[in-house]
Amino acid sequence: MTPHETELFEAAKKEGGELTWYTAQSDDITAQALGRSFEQLYPGIKVNVLRTTAQVAYQRVTQEIKASAIQCDVLSSTDLGHYVALKAIGALEKYVPDNSSKVLDIYKNYDPDGFYFVNSAGMIGIGYNTAKVKEADAPKNWTDLLDPKWKDNIALGHPGFSGYVGTWALTLRNQYGWDFFEKLAKNNPRVGRSINDTVTMLNAGESAIAGSGPVGTVLESMQKGNPLAMVYPTDGTVLIIASSGIMKGCKHPNAARLYMEFLLSPGASQIWVDHFNETIRPEVSVPKGAKSAKDLKVIRPTVEQITKGVPEVIKQWRETFGV
Repeated sequence: MTPHETELFEAAKKEGGELTWYTAQSDDITAQALGRSFEQLYPGIKVNVLRTTAQVAYQRVTQEIKASAIQCDVLSSTDLGHYVALKAIGALEKYVPDNSSKVLDIYKNYDPDGFYFVNSAGMIGIGYNTAKVKEADAPKNWTDLLDPKWKDNIALGHPGFSGYVGTWALTLRNQYGWDFFEKLAKNNPRVGRSINDTVTMLNAGESAIAGSGPVGTVLESMQKGNPLAMVYPTDGTVLIIASSGIMKGCKHPNAARLYMEFLLSPGASQIWVDHFNETIRPEVSVPKGAKSAKDLKVIRPTVEQITKGVPEVIKQWRETFGV
């Protein structure tokens, strides 16, 4: 531990020795791995991990703000617009982690005022069940999902629940217009909630294609021996950049500050990479043979586009897909 981390560690033990983390940035396996790693590094501090979808986490913290009963210490959402909104109403604590200056340049200074920081990144492509689809027949780009041959066979997450899906939908709206989704709706996709639901549907054989396929979750499922494969679309894999911040008035502010240091550390990046996500630290490399965002054509919206556009696509989605 650095002297600063030691100071936070001692203060965290005195304020109860725990923290509550709301996260939407991964599946539960990865979230638990991060929480347990922190507990090993800082014995005596428990991490209460609540893995949920981004919009549900945001709804929960806004309800806690209204009730003046903050339960969440650290919020890790996949919707950057959440932090813009929370910052605007003074609901985030300003804290600049020492580790924030040590991440890769692409992930620095999303909020120069110091209220939230990028701590993870992942990608969305197209997944498919190899028992149902041959590699030669699999979609190669996003517009291939509009082919009528995939009718009743596409799994999607929901932007009203998943920050990943909200950013994915906005990115493709920017690229192809909402007309893309009106055509996609004609293929009668199966819509879940979390983006990870698409992988569950692939494994269950309920769908052949994950139209909004989370790269990390698909690859992790493949590692377990499930018959899945990943396509990185030729028209651009969607890059998701996700942040974390401390809730103002939280019960365990020192533990929260220490956890922010951890989320931006090489150790946390190694866990993300071990679970097939991107690294935010220059010291940590992707495994040999794995594909990284820097090696692919990626597409992503700006923070300003996300803040304005995600609420719009949620409304358009409900009107178009009826869910």
